[in-house]
Amino acid sequence: MHEKAVKLYAELAEVAVNSFLISKDSPVIEPIRIHNGAEENKEALRKSRGEEDEDFQILEYQALKGNAGAMYKIGIFYYFGLRGVRRDHAKALRWFSKAVEKGEPRSMELLGEIYARGAGVERNYTKALEWLTLASRQQLYSAYNGMGYLYVKGYGVEKKNYTKAKEYFEKAADNEEPGGFYNLGVVYLKGLGLKRDLKIATRYFALAANAGQPKAFYQLAKMFHTGVGLKKNLPMATSLYKLVAERGPWSSLSRWALESYLKGDIGKAFLLYSRMAEIGYEVAQSNAAWILDKYGERSMCMGESGLCTDAERHQRAHALWWKASEQGNEHAALLIGDAYYYGRGTDRDYDRAAEAYMHAKSQSNAQAMFNLGYMHEHGQGLPLDLHLAKRYYDQALEVDPAANLPIDMIDSLPEIYPKVESWVENVIMEEGNATILTLFVCLLTVLYLRERQRRHAVAGDIVPPQQPVEQVAEPPVN
Repeated sequence: MHEKAVKLYAELAEVAVNSFLISKDSPVIEPIRIHNGAEENKEALRKSRGEEDEDFQILEYQALKGNAGAMYKIGIFYYFGLRGVRRDHAKALRWFSKAVEKGEPRSMELLGEIYARGAGVERNYTKALEWLTLASRQQLYSAYNGMGYLYVKGYGVEKKNYTKAKEYFEKAADNEEPGGFYNLGVVYLKGLGLKRDLKIATRYFALAANAGQPKAFYQLAKMFHTGVGLKKNLPMATSLYKLVAERGPWSSLSRWALESYLKGDIGKAFLLYSRMAEIGYEVAQSNAAWILDKYGERSMCMGESGLCTDAERHQRAHALWWKASEQGNEHAALLIGDAYYYGRGTDRDYDRAAEAYMHAKSQSNAQAMFNLGYMHEHGQGLPLDLHLAKRYYDQALEVDPAANLPIDMIDSLPEIYPKVESWVENVIMEEGNATILTLFVCLLTVLYLRERQRRHAVAGDIVPPQQPVEQVAEPPVN
């Protein structure tokens, strides 16, 4: 099993790494879970995308008025393609150049990178070295990575000089620059100008990986895969390859999917999330499953004979939630439990529902704790045990104070039950209005869920797009 998985993700990771023109310039991913508050905040989210975003327009106004910091930030938006702004290297170059004229030093680094890459301008290594040198004099240490790269390759300098390159990488690393760690790892891995040392290379790759450097994950994955430099460990190699693969060129589908969803094109959003789900993106698996559950026929899910039937949609959503839960999504595990408990998309199975809730509970999910308490209280899939039920209810309250209303009601049942029972017999049943009791129970549930929804909205469950480190991203050593 691991042999097959590691081979698949190794191939995808290699494609992803080859698509990185520079180590920090992997595609921006939109890791937004549309089931975590995005539905309620859809309009606000839609307005915060692209050049029509009010904050972006204010920033642009400040830049046009001569604010150097605003110019730099506008350049960052265009260079990395953030917040829905379409990536435009030519515009980024223009704004960075204006910012430098106003004395903004950080733009020097990125101008050096732009000329080294030929991004939006003709490649010019001499200019790249000039800008990177100016940036390094402003104590912008990531510029040393670009300078080291130029000396490794012999670009813009008289000839290759591994010794000088290593010195520049060390200056970057001494100042905790992730690219410096990574490039030193490559120097020791390949023995560039010195004796090859896998132990030192591994240490530098680990330091770079801890700082989130994607190519460092790839190097460590290869070591775990082959057993060279590290003890062979296929599960670890698979996990690391997967992290890299998810930053491949296909990750841009996530932005397209989100934009389609925000525009109301549910069918296209589902199709795009489904494609990413097949690669193994957990967020895409969750979003595709949620669309199936939320929008039904509007998802344009295709079954064996045309559009999916209700049963086919439930089954597909169930499969997607299951895959997401296996990757640690507690919300997915909770929904898997609900599917088994209520028999949605699968046969009703209290035992498997309890198993799924237990998995979600292990990730500190208050709702799962509450559900386990309920199942113990009623002996559904778990032994009838009021003490354990009380324990789970208490745990739910500790994790999420919003659970206090239903739990307080449960805790008080031993005292109020005789009165309620008498009231039911003497009032409700006599008047034939048993639905009042049902509505009362529903009210408690709605109050609890509304409070959870409000808390999540306030907490801001929507994960923002990854922001770039505001430093020059060095071209990696090949």
